[in-house]
Amino acid sequence: MEVGLGLTFQNLHDQVSDVDVFRHELSLAARAEDQGFDSVWTPEHHFTGYMMTPNVPQFLSWVAGQTKRIKLGTTVTVLPWQNPVRIAESFLLLDQFSEGRAVLGMGRGLGKEEFDGFGVPMGEARKRFREYAEALLQGLETGVMEYDGDYLKQPRVELRPRPYSSYRGRVFASAVSPESVKLMANLDVGLMIIAQKPWDKVDEDLATYRDRFKAVNGRNAPKPVVVCFIAANEDAAKAKEMRDKYLVEYARSTSSFYQFGNKEFANIEGYEYYGALARSVEKHGIEKFNEFLADLQIWGRPEEVVEKLKVMKERFDVGKFIIYTQFGDMPFDVGLENYELIARKVLPALKDINVSIDPVESAAGLQTAG
Repeated sequence: MEVGLGLTFQNLHDQVSDVDVFRHELSLAARAEDQGFDSVWTPEHHFTGYMMTPNVPQFLSWVAGQTKRIKLGTTVTVLPWQNPVRIAESFLLLDQFSEGRAVLGMGRGLGKEEFDGFGVPMGEARKRFREYAEALLQGLETGVMEYDGDYLKQPRVELRPRPYSSYRGRVFASAVSPESVKLMANLDVGLMIIAQKPWDKVDEDLATYRDRFKAVNGRNAPKPVVVCFIAANEDAAKAKEMRDKYLVEYARSTSSFYQFGNKEFANIEGYEYYGALARSVEKHGIEKFNEFLADLQIWGRPEEVVEKLKVMKERFDVGKFIIYTQFGDMPFDVGLENYELIARKVLPALKDINVSIDPVESAAGLQTAG
C-alpha cells in the first residue's frame, strides 16, 4: 500500500527559531523519496506557530524540484479562505512542475482565528465550501471555470496552463461532522480521515459515505486516506514516554488552536457538531479529552506500530496512510530518530500490504503516465 509522509512545521512554544523549524522539516521532505515514502503532505494554516504552512502548493513545488516520483498532497487546502480560481491555478501549475504528481486534499476549515484573520464569517463556511469545491473540481477537470452561486459569482475564464491530466482519483476531503461526510460523497471525492472522534463513529461515517457515494455516483467509493501521528521506539517504555510527552502535547495544541471547548460553535451554522463536542469537553475536562485525542494516534515498538496500522487498515479498508513523525514540542533529534526508525522498520511492512486499486484512481494513473 502507499504510505505518505506528513509534515507539520510546528513551533509551539518558540523554543527554536522558525528558520530552524523549516531547515529541519525541509530536510525530512527532501529525504522522503529515498526513505521509501510514496508521497509528501502538509496542511494549510495561518497566523500562529501551531503550523506555519500558509502556502502549501508553493512548498509542494519545492518538493517537486527535489524529487522524481513522489506524490504531492495537501492535508488540507481550506477552500473558504481563498479564491477558487487561484487554487485551481496553483494546482494546475504544480501538476506541470511535477508532471502530474499533485494530490488535492480539501476542507472547509475550523480555526476561528484563521477565519477572523481572513475576514470570512465561519457561518458561511459550509456553503462557501460547497460552491467553491464544485467550481474548483470543474476547473481542474475542464480547464474552464464559471459559477453562479450565492457566494461565488465567477464569470467564465480559461485556466492556463491547461490541465496536465484528470484529477479524478486525486482529490480527497476531510470530513468530521456527519453533514460534511454526505457532502463529500455528493462531490464524488475520496474521504480523508483525521482522527478527532471515536472509531465507532468513524465506522458509522464511512458506512454513510459509502452508501451515499454509491447512490449518487453509481459506483463504489474510493478507499479512505487515514492520517496518523506515530511515536515509535525499540524500547516500549520510551515509546510510551513519547506518547505521554509529544502526542499529548500535540493534542493540547490542537484543542487550544481549534477551541474545542468553545460552546459558541453551537450557534454557528455548519459547526453545530463542535458545539456538542464543546459541551462534552466541559463535562469531562479538557485534559481527559486531550488524552483521548492522543490515544487515537499510534505508538509503540515498530512491530506494534505495524500491527496497529494493519488492524486499522482492515477495519476501515484503508487505501493509503499519511504518517506524521515530527509533532508537538518534540526535539529535532527525537523527531529524526522517530522518522528514520519508522522508515526502516514500519514503512517496508506497510508497503508489502496488498491494496486493490480503485478503478478511477487507476485510470488517473494511466492518464498521468501517458
